[in-house]
Amino acid sequence: MINTINLQITFESLTQVINSLDLTQKKQLLEILEQQIFEAEETSYQDDEETLAELQKVRDEYQSGDYVTLEQYLSKD
Repeated sequence: MINTINLQITFESLTQVINSLDLTQKKQLLEILEQQIFEAEETSYQDDEETLAELQKVRDEYQSGDYVTLEQYLSKD
């Protein structure tokens, strides 16, 4: 059984705790935060009409063959 605790701490206290972590722990925390940010942004994209329209435009361009691969782009230079 997993027990959970919901704590409320000030941002200043949280910052102090983060500062006390060693480099490995900070990297682990960064990975966790980046994953959570990615998931939150992905969820917000699904709700944002402008973003959805842009994604559909890109999908349509891809379907019609109106795109350049990275290799093609890099070979132009």
